[in-house]
Amino acid sequence: MQTAIKFENVNKSYGKLQALAEINLNIKQGEFFGLLGPNGAGKSTLIGILGGLVNKDSGQITVLDKDIIANYRETKKSLGIVPQEITFDPYFTVRETLAIQSGYFGIKDNSDKIDELLQALSLEDKADIGPRQLSGGMKRRLLIAKALVHDPEIIVLDEPTAGVDVELRNSLWEYVLQLNEQGKTIILTTHYLEEAEALCDRIAILDQGRVVKVDSKENLINSIDKKVVQIKFATQTSQLESRLADFDFKIAAAGKEIEIETAKADLNKLLKIVNKFEAEVVDINIESAKLEDVFIKLTNLGGADN
Repeated sequence: MQTAIKFENVNKSYGKLQALAEINLNIKQGEFFGLLGPNGAGKSTLIGILGGLVNKDSGQITVLDKDIIANYRETKKSLGIVPQEITFDPYFTVRETLAIQSGYFGIKDNSDKIDELLQALSLEDKADIGPRQLSGGMKRRLLIAKALVHDPEIIVLDEPTAGVDVELRNSLWEYVLQLNEQGKTIILTTHYLEEAEALCDRIAILDQGRVVKVDSKENLINSIDKKVVQIKFATQTSQLESRLADFDFKIAAAGKEIEIETAKADLNKLLKIVNKFEAEVVDINIESAKLEDVFIKLTNLGGADN
């Protein structure tokens, strides 16, 4: 599989602050790739360098095997970057904004693509009004449309659903997944870890400017030895709590409900103890580790927001 983006020994510092340290990543063409990390991990700096808004100190970045500096015109056409910040020229309508954005890439008549994006992002009824009249969520939709209007091969989504409603999230991911199925490479940064877990094929976790882990979503989650058993009984659980006290389980109980965390190898032992309790079970749920568990384990700041 061809490489979409390759970061080689990329470094960036701001005075004494080392924002990025020896970043090496190889993102494959057609991947849905997650770039995760706590506040200050370096995600936005890395995307800023990729988009030409931040100058790296050293290292090399290639897009579809072309250096982003030596071949900046070609590589910019291959990239569609949705930034976190919402900025627009207030003097043009939504449709005019997208037509002007198309012109930056030498596309003179792009009405079909503009119509497709307006429909996909539910902006059709806002096409002839200015950005000042849009809500925050609608402005975010327009920002996404601007990044996609030149039909780039690689789409970078930097916190695309921050502060937007559930309806937009669902419609956006539906459209982005369609693009990915068509062969587009998607790179996502998000603090909604459930989004990354649901969407991404591979994930890189950054912390303090360094890549601490890159692996498939499945391998990352399976690296956490954890099962969480949630049980609801018909009667109080205090007697069961006392029976479990002698074992290496993490227990949280309230009334008739109990949640028990255990290693995978001890799951059968736990279920045998529960069965011997001979109390009526109303409901039981068993969950494995989640991406959030991996994130907390690998990063110093745990689940802090960016």
